[in-house]
Amino acid sequence: MTLAPQGRYVLAVAALALAQAGDDAQARKLSDDLARKFPQDTSLNFYWLPMARATIELHRHNPDAALAQLRTAQTYELGVPYPPLDPLLVVYLRGQSYLAAKQNKEAQAEFQKILDHPGIVLNFQVGALAHIGLGRALAAAGDSAKARTAYQDFFALWKDADPDIPILKQAKAEYTKLQ
Repeated sequence: MTLAPQGRYVLAVAALALAQAGDDAQARKLSDDLARKFPQDTSLNFYWLPMARATIELHRHNPDAALAQLRTAQTYELGVPYPPLDPLLVVYLRGQSYLAAKQNKEAQAEFQKILDHPGIVLNFQVGALAHIGLGRALAAAGDSAKARTAYQDFFALWKDADPDIPILKQAKAEYTKLQ
């Protein structure tokens, strides 16, 4: 943000990063400023800012509001965003929102959508994390066998990862509970 204080996409990605880091107030302020300054920017207003706002709503334990924010991005979700960072992140956030709303079938569909589009996801982390999301949705729906398979797919992708990565440790703990 210091290097490109007027770069709208830098600031949009920063708003999302701030939201993901839990600085909801700063993320909201930055999102609102960008929306006010650039009301005609489609990528900004229909992709990046809805994700930042949805993340804030998830922190507030309001998955229905998160889903409402993400609805505006559905038209663009299978495209590669500008800047080309984390394609299908909007789909992943929708899956997370459905999980939080205990709508497990809908969550499964969103995570599966990511897995069904490897040519869009490439090697971005959302592709690997979708396996965990799918596993969680399947486990919540009571399908332990398929949930174990989803977790095993994630572990296969991350077999060489640092064992102390928090998401890997968490996934292993969740997987153990499925046994």
